[in-house]
Amino acid sequence: MVTEVMTFTLDGLEPHAVRVEADLRRGLPSFTIVGLADRAVAEARERVRAALVNCGFEFPMRRLTVNLAPAHLRKAGPGFDLAIACAILAASGQIKADALATTALFGELSLSGELRPCRGALAVAEGAKQAGLKALVVPVASAAEARLVDSIRVGALAVLSDLAAVLAGESDSGDGQPQQRPSLGRVNVPDLADVRGHRAAIDAVTVAAAGGHNLLLSGPPGTGKTMIARRLPGILPPLSRSEALEVTRIQSIAGLGGDGTLAEQRPFRAPHHTISAAGLVGGGAVPTPGEATLAHRGVLFLDEFSEFDRRALEALRQPLEDGEVTIVRGQKVARFPTRFALIAATNPCLCGRGGKACRCSEPELARHRQRLSGPLLDRVDLVVGVERPSSAALGADSLTTTEEVARRVAAARELQLARCGCANAQLVARDMISAVECGAAAARALARAYDSGGLSARGRDRALRVARTITDLGGGGEIGVEELARALGYRHESERIGSR
Repeated sequence: MVTEVMTFTLDGLEPHAVRVEADLRRGLPSFTIVGLADRAVAEARERVRAALVNCGFEFPMRRLTVNLAPAHLRKAGPGFDLAIACAILAASGQIKADALATTALFGELSLSGELRPCRGALAVAEGAKQAGLKALVVPVASAAEARLVDSIRVGALAVLSDLAAVLAGESDSGDGQPQQRPSLGRVNVPDLADVRGHRAAIDAVTVAAAGGHNLLLSGPPGTGKTMIARRLPGILPPLSRSEALEVTRIQSIAGLGGDGTLAEQRPFRAPHHTISAAGLVGGGAVPTPGEATLAHRGVLFLDEFSEFDRRALEALRQPLEDGEVTIVRGQKVARFPTRFALIAATNPCLCGRGGKACRCSEPELARHRQRLSGPLLDRVDLVVGVERPSSAALGADSLTTTEEVARRVAAARELQLARCGCANAQLVARDMISAVECGAAAARALARAYDSGGLSARGRDRALRVARTITDLGGGGEIGVEELARALGYRHESERIGSR
């Protein structure tokens, strides 16, 4: 007798339906799993055998073959345990196969039959909904996360012996509105009120947060670059419902979070400068997401920017431009989203002093400049110097607060969403004409800056996007000369533009 049960495997960040087929026939007792399964799936034989016996079921002493279809798709992880066990029970007549016809099963079994959570329950629930299934059975610990997906009944299974009751809907399915993580407000977020004497840097961070722009803070050590950057999460606009689901799904697959509630705050990732290119943008023999994907819809903060490996930084160029990274390994292609704002901090030179106080030799300065390539800097919208504040500035009152800046950022982002449905940094070419309206004087000034050779075509468009954000922070309207001048001044080529 052959029975089929539905489950799902994760290929990168995407769920793929898998049919678990169990075939029982006469012959010497054996248990074989086929279908391009990894070691964790192959070891399910022992977990499933012990779980069935310890929960009072009978393990069939016949020739048993379990096929995971489609056979060409790689299957990994222990999430197939529950589906394999149910397929065996249905094939041996211990449960009704009809009860499994429109239900997907996902979870790891212990030897005693208890269900353990697996990564990616939210993605599996989304896959089950897309496949037209009516129900999904997962471990109790994963049920809250799976219930974030509407229009599918989620059964929470604690022990395999309760399977019949869960399939019959006799247990609490927990249907209802998805939960959201309790709002933390601004309690656990560092406040901009702590920053003293850095008006230009605060203005730049405000523009970066409002438009989703990339920002580079450059200055001597100890001047407050990292301090300012780590206050950025408090002023970012909240996630929309679709963005929150996307962020939660990525965190679930990566093994982060897992409390079954919807993400509320945008991710803020700050990897160490020794990270590899694969760790930063994703990769490996089996492609897995990197820090750039974990920062999707949020911020990737690279402190000590010039100390990162050159290959790792150059690998960021395509993700910054396209909003996704494509990784090819053999004949396998994986795509990971990377729509983040890059915030970086660096010292101006090896000694860190910069300017007239610099003690570096010319060869040392040349080597330091070569660590950050021109094509990479061309993708940075705002470059701001963070100088050593005066003693008077350190003793003065705060310039602003996180709450005040967050209100301005939220108002500017609402204008952008109403205009084009996205942040200004994400504007595509076809939307630039309608979204970026320049006054006649501003258009002439931009043309002169571009014709002087100081701007690339990419730099020109990015400067326009920044000018649009500056205008939105001021209430919207047409881009003027002042807003455009500020945007051009933020470019890393600003010295060359001004010298022509």
